[in-house]
Amino acid sequence: MRVTVDAALRRGTEALAAAGIEEARAEARILLAHILGVTREQLLLDRGAPLDDAALPRFEALIARRAAHEPVAYLTGTREFWSLDFEVTRDTLIPRPESETLIEALLERLADRAAPLRVLDLGTGTGCLVLALLSELPNALGVGVDLSEAALAVAGRNARRLGLARRVSFLRTSWGQGLSGRFDLIAVNPPYVATGAVVPPDVARYEPASALYAGPSGLDAYAAFAPDLARLLAPEGVAALELGAGQADSVAGLLSRTGLVPLERRRDLAGHERCLVVVLAESRRF
Repeated sequence: MRVTVDAALRRGTEALAAAGIEEARAEARILLAHILGVTREQLLLDRGAPLDDAALPRFEALIARRAAHEPVAYLTGTREFWSLDFEVTRDTLIPRPESETLIEALLERLADRAAPLRVLDLGTGTGCLVLALLSELPNALGVGVDLSEAALAVAGRNARRLGLARRVSFLRTSWGQGLSGRFDLIAVNPPYVATGAVVPPDVARYEPASALYAGPSGLDAYAAFAPDLARLLAPEGVAALELGAGQADSVAGLLSRTGLVPLERRRDLAGHERCLVVVLAESRRF
């Protein structure tokens, strides 16, 4: 007798709960819906339907991987960011809701979203920052840079799936090295975790270390790209940088030595100072 959707969900939920997964029932639903190629709502409507012989072992395999704390986004291959669906792989950091704070900060500083702006994303990963911005700016052109060829391949696929490939270029380089010209908007989500810091197993075991860790203080990446940021930011441009907990003062001081001035600090939904907005010292945006 075949196992029903409801029975499979119960088994999956129990296995995840036993492994310490907090949202065990919800995550089991996500994984089974992914296997079956249906929405979570449709899954609930079909709770009594039997699973076919191929679906059950595939679901059980994903449950086992999640029980080992592999992130759901890597199991399904997608993550929503700014209401857009992004492909993710283990070559890329998983986009997180708190990074949307950078998008909000930059968009709110614009007087005209239809202007022909230049947008730069340093350390682009999945491309989520530059592509989210381009989705809101119909006449803007973007550049995303990363050192990882594999991450750049994912970003390129995301641009194509979102219909934005004609307006963005992805380049392999270290921060702003080799880039020229000025950009109106710059978004940066750098590595900012201190080496040796305790992070959740989902992150520590699976997400790329190069996108997470940045030296003993977590500030090495900011020091590395600060000169490029000052050189590439347009006179009336704005940059938004993601921050780790408690780093705002240190990052602001570091950037000030390159001619950048903090304009605003933004908190994420959890109340943490997550985003630092900066401009050039000579900017008239004050």
